[in-house]
Amino acid sequence: MAFAPVMMKLDLQKEISEQLNIEEIFNFKIGSVTLGFDESTVVSWIIMAVITLLAILLTRNLKVEGTLSKRQLLLEMCYSKMESFFKDLLGEEGKGYIPWLMSTAIFIGASNMIGIFGFKPPTKSMQVTAAMALTSIVLVEFSGIKAKGLGGHLKAFAQPVAIVTPINMLELIIKPLSLCMRLFGNIIGAFIIMELLKAVVPVFVPMVFSLYFDLFDGFLQAYVFVFLTSLYIREAVEPAEPEEKKPKKQKGKKKKQAADLEAAA
Repeated sequence: MAFAPVMMKLDLQKEISEQLNIEEIFNFKIGSVTLGFDESTVVSWIIMAVITLLAILLTRNLKVEGTLSKRQLLLEMCYSKMESFFKDLLGEEGKGYIPWLMSTAIFIGASNMIGIFGFKPPTKSMQVTAAMALTSIVLVEFSGIKAKGLGGHLKAFAQPVAIVTPINMLELIIKPLSLCMRLFGNIIGAFIIMELLKAVVPVFVPMVFSLYFDLFDGFLQAYVFVFLTSLYIREAVEPAEPEEKKPKKQKGKKKKQAADLEAAA
């Protein structure tokens, strides 16, 4: 009996290691280069294929006039809610990036909850979260250059004063690292908690917590990712505040003040 806790600890460590290990599914060679595709890549393809298929099926036979189907009314309501949410975050200048943000939110949400169907969530792999974070920051920088021009975007790094330029430059590394590690860390943390619960209380309780970690927390992390990306885009496309112009010195100012003093006397 004394060895039971030790054995349970070893089994739990083995289970967690197996679940966190991203195995290669297949590979092929192009000349001397070998291209390998692991579980996270293949599952990501499956998610994208399913989302694409659903999008095609759900948007068939949509109407502009006449009686609208319940399916179309539901789709329009969901789209309007999401569009309104992102418009409030992005402002008028950044509304062109709403479709990309919607697609990202749906993909991350689906990736986080796909564990319910027996697949390993792609977001358990840091290469997936890092790629998504890098893509987001590239889009942020592109939006800034598009809105202000290359010169104006570079000048923004010296705002509000030139001395903070190195700190603003560091944000090019800090922002994607923050997005990557936040998403990856939360998904891994939720998975480890679930495995601990299954080891300690194997019946009923894990099912309840699974609803939270696989559904609610999965969509919450998708929300946080696109929320922060929206704020970064808003910051990048916002026009710079005009500098206050110093009042010009008037000629004969001292003489005028002296004349005013004499008149008041």
